[in-house]
Amino acid sequence: MKFKIQFTIFILVTGNLLLAQNTTDPYNQSEELGKVRWLRDYDDAISLAKEENKDVLILFQEVPGCSTCRNYGHNVLSHPLMVEAIENSFIPLAIFNNKGGKDAQILRKFNEPSWNNPVVRIVNKNGNDVINRIGNDYAALRLCKSMQQALAEKGKKIPEYINLLEQELSAKKTDKAYYKMSCFWSGEKQLGKLPMVLNTVSGFIDHNEVVEVTYDSKGLTKKELDVYAKSNGMSLIDNKQSYRSSPNDVHYYLQQTKFKYIPLTKLQQTKINSALGEGKPTIHFLSPSQLKWFKKIKNNNNEVLFHVNFAKAWIKKVKEQGAI
Repeated sequence: MKFKIQFTIFILVTGNLLLAQNTTDPYNQSEELGKVRWLRDYDDAISLAKEENKDVLILFQEVPGCSTCRNYGHNVLSHPLMVEAIENSFIPLAIFNNKGGKDAQILRKFNEPSWNNPVVRIVNKNGNDVINRIGNDYAALRLCKSMQQALAEKGKKIPEYINLLEQELSAKKTDKAYYKMSCFWSGEKQLGKLPMVLNTVSGFIDHNEVVEVTYDSKGLTKKELDVYAKSNGMSLIDNKQSYRSSPNDVHYYLQQTKFKYIPLTKLQQTKINSALGEGKPTIHFLSPSQLKWFKKIKNNNNEVLFHVNFAKAWIKKVKEQGAI
């Protein structure tokens, strides 16, 4: 896919200044860039960083590039919540390390090699590194943790959707357990609030109401989960072969609200459902785009998206808004 520049206007809150910039088009750009809308001029990025009090996240990338570069675009820079974090908490800047002109000048400024695999640097408004350079590590988790660190260094609160993204990316080893209780709605509510629980699903085993729990087994042991479930009136059930989910009851509290009309990760669904069941705040779990979509929903004539594959549901919503 050919690289394309789109003319975009950024509205800066400070002084209501309008600054026109050249940015990439996330739905019509080289795959190495993922789905992020990148600035392409270093001076423009620094100017915006000063105006918006943000750091600049610089991607040094081959475009077009090798398989590592393409995979980084697909596997790291295309996850909707990763894109949200980069675009909303930082000033995104892409520097092509296989081009001349201004790109080559910025490579020399940061002493970066040309024709290199992806490198990410997060710099302040003076162009100084605020975290260690990310090189030879192409994991989404590393970039997510680095963004968290950069925000903390700046004294900014880390948005909860970024923390949830980090938790999902950190869960390298997951397991499942099944608990029966008198009401699986309350079961999901109780189990879903545990920090290392990634997803809950209401269902049945031998006519018993049961909740299937997916959890991070490196952060939460089965024994700890069993003890917690028992203390909340639940009991372990082992006959998981006969388990069948009950779609109309999964995340029941969420299904009664407008949240069902927006794309949500499984972890977001689980935490929002639990918070709703306990009457606690929920909006903080959403990214900026999710919050915007949520606020626009006025009636029940929208498509239910929470159960649709997250990436596909996100594209549906973006298309609905006319962005692509």
